[in-house]
Amino acid sequence: MSPTVFVLERLAALLQQLVREDAARHGLLPVHLQVLGYLAQANRYSDIPIAVASYLGITRGTVSQTLAMLERKGLINRSGDDRHGRRVHLKLTAAGEEVLAGSWPQRLDELLAAGGADLEDLAVQLRGVLGSLQRLDGRQAFGQCRECAHFLGEPGSHRCGLTGEALVTEQTIKICREWSAAGTDRQTPAASSREA
Repeated sequence: MSPTVFVLERLAALLQQLVREDAARHGLLPVHLQVLGYLAQANRYSDIPIAVASYLGITRGTVSQTLAMLERKGLINRSGDDRHGRRVHLKLTAAGEEVLAGSWPQRLDELLAAGGADLEDLAVQLRGVLGSLQRLDGRQAFGQCRECAHFLGEPGSHRCGLTGEALVTEQTIKICREWSAAGTDRQTPAASSREA
C-alpha cells in the first residue's frame, strides 16, 4: 500500500467514526446523518429519494425506511412537485439543520481553513481521485451545479443547459445528480424515467 493510499484509508476510517459519533449524539444511525448531510447540499434536481439512494449507494428500500424515520422525527419534510406528478422533494426542517450544526463537515472545514493549505489545489486533486474511482466502479458522479458541463452562467442569469430551466444563484452552489464533467457527452435529462 502506497503512503497516499494509506492516508486516504485512514481518513476514510476516521470520517466513518466521526459520522457514527455525530449520529449517536442525536440518537440516529450513520445513514440518517448521511441523508441529512446530502439533502443539505442537494439542488432541486437531486432532493428526491432516488437521488439519495444513488448518492449514498444504498437500496431504495433502505432510503424509504430512512426517510420515513427522519420525517417522523421532524428532521425532514416532503413536498410534491407541481410540474412532475409523482415526484417528491425532500427538505431539511429547522430541526434537521440543527442536527447538522457543528457536525464533522463543519469541524473539518474549520480545520482545513486554519491549516493554511492550498484548498483549491487539494480539492482539484481529490476530485480527480474521486472521479477516477467512480468511473472504475461504474458509479454515478455528483458535482456542484456551477462546475457542470451543462451550466450556462452569465452575470445575473444562470441556466441548466440540460433542462433549459433558469437557476437561482443558491441552486448553483448545490450538488446535482445530473452533473457532468466538462468534455463528457451525457444526454440523460433530469426528468427522466429514473425518477421514482
